[in-house]
Amino acid sequence: MISKRSLAVVLLTAVCALHGGEAVSQTGGAYPSRPVKLVVTLAAGGSNDVIARIFAQKLSEQLKQPFVVENRPGGNMILGADYVAKSAPDGYTLLVGNTSILTILVSLYSKLPYDPQRDFAPVSVLVIGPTVLVVGSSSPAKNVRELVALAKANPGKLNYATPGNGTPFHLSTELFKMQTETAMVHVPYKGNAPAIVDLLAGRVQLMFANVLEVLPNINSGKLRPLALTGARRLPLLPDVPTMTEAGIRNAESYSFFGIVAPRGTPREVVATLSAEIGKVRAQPDVRQRLNELGVEPGSGSPEEFEAFLRDEIAKWAKVVKASGARVDN
Repeated sequence: MISKRSLAVVLLTAVCALHGGEAVSQTGGAYPSRPVKLVVTLAAGGSNDVIARIFAQKLSEQLKQPFVVENRPGGNMILGADYVAKSAPDGYTLLVGNTSILTILVSLYSKLPYDPQRDFAPVSVLVIGPTVLVVGSSSPAKNVRELVALAKANPGKLNYATPGNGTPFHLSTELFKMQTETAMVHVPYKGNAPAIVDLLAGRVQLMFANVLEVLPNINSGKLRPLALTGARRLPLLPDVPTMTEAGIRNAESYSFFGIVAPRGTPREVVATLSAEIGKVRAQPDVRQRLNELGVEPGSGSPEEFEAFLRDEIAKWAKVVKASGARVDN
C-alpha cells in the first residue's frame, strides 16, 4: 500500500512533468493563466509609460497572456506604488517602479504608506540610464573641471535648475556638489520644460537632465553637455565623457525602471517573470528602441536587483540628509 507521503510525492512529480517546468500559480495553474496588470504611476506618454508598453507587448507575445499597462498617477507616484504594495501577491499586479519610487521617496518623506524593501519583491531591472550635466552655450565652462573651478571661485553664485525638490535630478546635483565640494543654489521648477527654458535664457547656469529632453538643444549647439552620470558613454552622445572619465569619482547616478511584485509573490512566478524579461531585453529591436530613448537594457537576477536597491536606498538617504531635502506628509 502506498503511504500518503509517497502518494503526495508521486502527485507532485506528475504536476511538475505536466507543466514542463513552468511556474505554478497559487491556484495551481501555469503562470500566467490570465491577464497581468503593469501599474505605471505616471500619466500615459512619459518615459515610464513608453518603456512599460515596450515590455508589455513583448511579454504578451512570449507568455501568451495580455500584459496590460494601467496608469495610476497621483500623489507624487505614491498612490500607484501603494496600490501594488497592497495587492494580492500572485503575480498578476506588478509595479513598474523607478528611481524615486523604489529608492528616494523612503528618505524624502517623513511617512510613506509603503516600504520599498518590506513590501516589494524585486523582479528585474527593465532599463537603466544616466542623466547628462549641461550648461548654456555661453558658459565659460567647457568641461567638468572648468565648471568645478568656476563654482569654487564663485561660491553660492551659480544657480542650478531641477524639475522639483527631491527629484533624481535634484539629488544628482547634490551628489555632484558633495563629491566636488562646491556650493551652488538650487532653483526648483514645476517640471523639466520650464527649467530648460531658463537654462537656455541664462537665468540658471547648469542642470542635470534627461538626455532625450535636452538632446535637440545639444544638437543645435544651444546647450553644452559636460558629462554623463552613468558608467558608460551613450550611443546618442558618444563624445560626452562619464563623470569618472571627467575626473569626478563616486558621482554616478542612474534613472532606472524595474518591475517589482508585492512581497510574498511565489518565487517560481518571480523567476519566470525575470527570465522572460531577460529574453525581451536581449531582442535586437528592443535594444535599438531603448538606445533611441537614451537608456540601456537592465540586467541581473531578482537577488541582484534587490542588492542594487538596498545600495541605492542607502546612497540616496545620505544625499537627502546632506541636502536637507524633505517632504512632510
